[in-house]
Amino acid sequence: MRTRIIPTLLLKGHGFYKSQKFKDLRYLGDPINILKIFNEKEVDEVLILDISVSKEGQEPQYDLLKDLAGEAFMPLGYGGGIREISQIKKILNMGFEKVCLNSSALSNPLFVKEAAKVFGSSTIAVMVDVRKSFFGKYEVFNHVTGKSSSDPLRWSMELESLGAGEIILNNVDRDGVMKGFDLDLIKSISSKVSVPVVASGGAGSVQDLHAAIQEGASAVAAGSLFVFQGPLRAVLVSYPSDEECASVGFHR
Repeated sequence: MRTRIIPTLLLKGHGFYKSQKFKDLRYLGDPINILKIFNEKEVDEVLILDISVSKEGQEPQYDLLKDLAGEAFMPLGYGGGIREISQIKKILNMGFEKVCLNSSALSNPLFVKEAAKVFGSSTIAVMVDVRKSFFGKYEVFNHVTGKSSSDPLRWSMELESLGAGEIILNNVDRDGVMKGFDLDLIKSISSKVSVPVVASGGAGSVQDLHAAIQEGASAVAAGSLFVFQGPLRAVLVSYPSDEECASVGFHR
C-alpha cells in the first residue's frame, strides 16, 4: 500500500503562509498558483488549514475554497472555522474529500461524534496539536485560546471512540524547524489507537518521513520541507519523487 505524503498549506486571508512554532508567519504566495504547482507534482493529497478564521470567529472562506477545489486534481482536506454540520456539508459539496476539526472538537467533543455519524468517519479528521509544558509533559494545545490541557494519548483515544477517522498529530514545538519528527510522541499515540495517525511537525528530509512511518504513522504531513529550499530557505515548491523515497527504502 502507498504511504501518503501530504503537503500542509496554511491559509490566512487570500495567501498561503508558513509558520514556525505557530509564530513568525512567512508569506509563500497566491493559493491558486501554489496549488497548480502541486498538481504538476502529482502529490498524494493536500491539507489546507485556515489559521485565522477560528480565532476571529469567522466562517470558512467559501468562495476561495470553491476556487481551490476547482483547481485541484488531488484529494483535498480543509480545516478552519468549522463549528456546524451545515458548514461541513457545504465544504464537501465543493469537492473536498475530508474536513479537519481542531478547536471545535476541543470545545465540543460530541461534535466529532455527530459529524462522523452524518458524513462517515473517513471524512472526519481531527488535528491534535501537542507541545511540552515547562515540566516536560506532553499537553494538547488549543491554538484559539492559547492554552494547553489534557493528555494527548487520552484525547486521541477519546477521539477514536467518538468516531474520528484520522488523527493528525502535530508537535507545535517542532513546527517549521525542519529537525525531524517527535518519534516518541508518534509511537506512543499510534501504538494505542487503531485509526490512521498522520505525523506532522518537524520534517526536514525524506529520511524524516521514513522514520515517522517506521514508528507507526500511517501517513506524513509537512509544510516547510515542500516550500523552503537551500540554506537561505528560499521559497521553492517541491515534492519528493518516487526515486528519492526509494533511496531510503520508503515507498510512497
